[in-house]
Amino acid sequence: MSLENVNLDRGFFHFTKPYHWLGWIVWIFALLMIVFGVVMLSLEGGLLTGGLVAAFGFLLMALLSPASLEADLHKVRKNAPQPDDLEEEALKNGYELESWFFGRSSYSPTNDPNDWILPAPGPSTWNKEDRYAPDGDGTPLPEHPSKVGTPRPATFSTFGICMFMFILLASISVGMLMVDQQTAIDNGEILDEDAGMEYAPIAITIVGLIWLLLGFFQHKRQQQMIDTPTSLVRSVAVGSAELVGQVRPAHEQWINVVVDGNPRRVIPGCVEFSWEYEVYVCRQVTTTDSEGNQTTKEECTWRTVRSDKGGVPFMLHDGTGGIRVESNTFNKKSLGNFVKRWTSNHADTLRDHFQTEFAARLFRDGDVRKHRWTAYALRIGNPVYLLGMVKPRSQSELAAENIDGTIGHTTISVHGEDSPGMKANIQRGTELANLGRILSSAELLILPIVCVLAGILLFAVL
Repeated sequence: MSLENVNLDRGFFHFTKPYHWLGWIVWIFALLMIVFGVVMLSLEGGLLTGGLVAAFGFLLMALLSPASLEADLHKVRKNAPQPDDLEEEALKNGYELESWFFGRSSYSPTNDPNDWILPAPGPSTWNKEDRYAPDGDGTPLPEHPSKVGTPRPATFSTFGICMFMFILLASISVGMLMVDQQTAIDNGEILDEDAGMEYAPIAITIVGLIWLLLGFFQHKRQQQMIDTPTSLVRSVAVGSAELVGQVRPAHEQWINVVVDGNPRRVIPGCVEFSWEYEVYVCRQVTTTDSEGNQTTKEECTWRTVRSDKGGVPFMLHDGTGGIRVESNTFNKKSLGNFVKRWTSNHADTLRDHFQTEFAARLFRDGDVRKHRWTAYALRIGNPVYLLGMVKPRSQSELAAENIDGTIGHTTISVHGEDSPGMKANIQRGTELANLGRILSSAELLILPIVCVLAGILLFAVL
């Protein structure tokens, strides 16, 4: 599939389905739950059970249904391999067992939703003498918004319909449980203080309000990306701007990140990075119920031991030219999915081993089972999207790079300063990749409003 065959304006409704085999398996299981629930609804006394089973089937199906553009863009990405020299710069994808005896392994995601969708120029085609110069004839990159346009998700997709059905069926089932509980109280079967369903409307309303708040902020971020026109580097003016391009080295070059000081864990060619070292701590928790019965179960959580982040300025090149990005001035940076994760049954050193074990036993009353290191990065050759403030560079900066100032975009740089109605940020991935995974405004705002209304209506049952 090519991008020319993909309609980037999805209209009112678009039916979506998983594009991974594991997603298909769970999606079909969810469909069977819905069918089973519907069959139960037709049986005598199966109204409540059938409603709950079908509701959770719809929830599972919603969570596994991709956004309206996501599946098609994934197919385009698979059919548009990157140049060999750009592939050589990429990390080895998939799972790798590094040491069976020590339980050491590493994993790099095989599907990166923030990666290029269309072919991007490889390092062999870059102008090494003049990083500000255009590529070839100076046309924008194939994935630049000026060429592909701005994608618009469907008003409703499979996710939206399934989530609506989940809210509807779950609310009806909760209402039935509340009626049954009140009947039991009236008949003296249970005490009023033992009943807990009266809190269900409050819980549903609170969940809906939190969901609405999160959806509102996500909606604002999406609309900012959709509504802001993308500038070309060669013609960008001083002031707020949206830019899309490829990460290339600036005068400062790049960082080869050694994760947690271990030379076995290296992420090369980074301009932005963050990593986190965690331990998996397990402990025995004993609880006592109202009748004095004790139950012991094991609880395990990942606990952060230490982390680090950093970066260097880089060039954003969109094919028409390169512009310097002062990335250290940006507070909001989204590096997408992790680029690599290492796991081990043991710490790197005996000192780390005893320190983490001591802390786990002292503060958590548990023991350390596993160690893992997770790295996130924006690397040379990656796609990048940013909103920022374009400002003139000082004469000393230009002199340090021997820039004569005759070409406009060489005399300016991008900074992470907000402007009215625009929050400065850097995101790994192009505008197409980032907008291809979004939900519509209706799904972000209407569904939580329906949840809030369902919670309010349930108060009438009390």
